[in-house]
Amino acid sequence: MEKRVLGRTGRSVGVVGLGCWQLGGDWGEVADDDALAVLDAAVAGGVTFLDTADVYGDGRSERLVGRFLAQRGGTQDLTVATKMGRRADPHVAGAYTLDAFRAWTDRSRENLGVDTLDLVQLHCPPTEVLGRDAVYDALDTIVDEGRVAAYGVSVETVDEALTAIARPHVASVQIILNAFRRKPLEQVLPAAAEAGVGIIARVPLASGLLSGRYDESTTFAPTDHRTFNRHGESFDVGETFAGVPFEVGVRAAREVAALTPAGATTAQLALRWILDQPGVSVVIPGARNAAQAQGNAAAADLPPLDDATSDALERIYDEQVRAHVHGRW
Repeated sequence: MEKRVLGRTGRSVGVVGLGCWQLGGDWGEVADDDALAVLDAAVAGGVTFLDTADVYGDGRSERLVGRFLAQRGGTQDLTVATKMGRRADPHVAGAYTLDAFRAWTDRSRENLGVDTLDLVQLHCPPTEVLGRDAVYDALDTIVDEGRVAAYGVSVETVDEALTAIARPHVASVQIILNAFRRKPLEQVLPAAAEAGVGIIARVPLASGLLSGRYDESTTFAPTDHRTFNRHGESFDVGETFAGVPFEVGVRAAREVAALTPAGATTAQLALRWILDQPGVSVVIPGARNAAQAQGNAAAADLPPLDDATSDALERIYDEQVRAHVHGRW
């Protein structure tokens, strides 16, 4: 698999990683053995970047990744990123303190079974957190203490991303980027490239819409955020179907599916589009089973999309999706 440097971490990672939210919760039930099989299949397919968070299943995702690492005998050639901040209750800017960072990262280090976290990211914090000098001073301190090797941020909006990119020690920015969420192409990716900040593209398949497998009658389990957060009831609605109304996304995804090249899947087409965007370091699709993990990893083998396909994807966005998402995030 092609590798790219992940910003200021200096680490080389495979361009397709694995998002581990599904392994913790909020996507229906995934058994431990199935989760471990997903991790094994992804790494066998060339994935070297795993992204998790301390709140995915209240630490279950981290612990499963930790079990996988232990079975392999350590991280070896893998880079494991986690996130912190959403454990704060209430989730307010004042909760982002040095003492909290120490406690959160200590818990994640224990869950993952590592002495030093490769990368820790602020997990979609309140916007004002990203402008506070004291927050970055605290992050620098936990680097100096050896708890983490590097830090980044996971954000909801373009403006939040640009604020973080301007900080000298931010290694990476994680942001929603897919064929239905194109706004980061305008300013975020160029600014990150100029600053040497890595871009981690999350929600790359718009919660499965861009797999082309759903229709208007598709339903999801009650424990799946695609049921309980469809209107932003539990967290930012942009995390569910990338903020695109489900029926709108289903219709647009049918047109995307019609562009799928022979021998590829629609999901692979959607992932390849992201990899073609200058400035993207790694894309992190999730997977609920080993076959999905293998298929996602194989997207890196597709050649870059031709101009006609790229233009058609842009037209679909402009005509069907833009009005629902572009001005919001």
